[in-house]
Amino acid sequence: MSMAAESSPEADVVIDVRGLWSVFPTAGGGEVVIHKDLDLVVKRGEILSIVGGSGTGKTVLLRRILGLDAPSKGSVTVLGRPATEQNDRDAATRLGMLFQQGALFSAFSVLDNIALPLRERKAVPKDIERKAALLKLEMVGLQAKDAPKMPADLSGGMIKRVALARALVMDPPLLLLDEPTAGLDPESSDAFCELLLDLHRELGLTVLMVTHDLDTLFALSTRVAVLAEQRVLVTGTVDEVAAYSHPFIDDYFHGARGESAMRLFKAKQAEKAQGAAMPMEQS
Repeated sequence: MSMAAESSPEADVVIDVRGLWSVFPTAGGGEVVIHKDLDLVVKRGEILSIVGGSGTGKTVLLRRILGLDAPSKGSVTVLGRPATEQNDRDAATRLGMLFQQGALFSAFSVLDNIALPLRERKAVPKDIERKAALLKLEMVGLQAKDAPKMPADLSGGMIKRVALARALVMDPPLLLLDEPTAGLDPESSDAFCELLLDLHRELGLTVLMVTHDLDTLFALSTRVAVLAEQRVLVTGTVDEVAAYSHPFIDDYFHGARGESAMRLFKAKQAEKAQGAAMPMEQS
């Protein structure tokens, strides 16, 4: 567990946030400070989840990492380069973004939504563009028959999968997730988490996720970072962070909802371990 950004070999660092300040003017002529001396390191191949109370600047931090806004002070480096120096083409090949509501274009078909990053950047010929989009469609568990459908015809879970396919269509090594299971029923949420874990393993992705959902947090996270008091208060495994004493952590991890989610997660882990052991016992 770390109270600040970990020191890692440079090659293993995918996102490096150092001394970040996020300051915004107020209507009265003053300023509001969202982040103050915030440090965060995301390591290659991990799934790091960010949690924090309302107003702690989770979305603001994502925008800094995406390079959409410059820090008021400090630095944000993504894959060895300042986040704000990425142009649109670079950004699409370096990182994929899954927005909370999917952000599909309602006038485009499923296939056209997925292919849009390739089309906008004229990255490949038309025939390759279609093949790449279909490949990503199947990669997220959908079928070719879904390609001509419109977003209005899709379930919430299908929208998430199409948006994920679009985020991955240019094969970025880094994936950012903003509340990836928001709005999904428990069964769809579990299935989407399993998909994300499979893709994380198969593609060797590094993932940074913002979530408030405890089930998603437990199912996916390699490490957790807690935003509180204008900075990253603590990072570590779920168990390490849950053991840290702070009012937000006490409420989040040790309230009735947190304890229930932890019991469910451990029960699922035990069930998986038992299922994996059964073939060995029979042989």
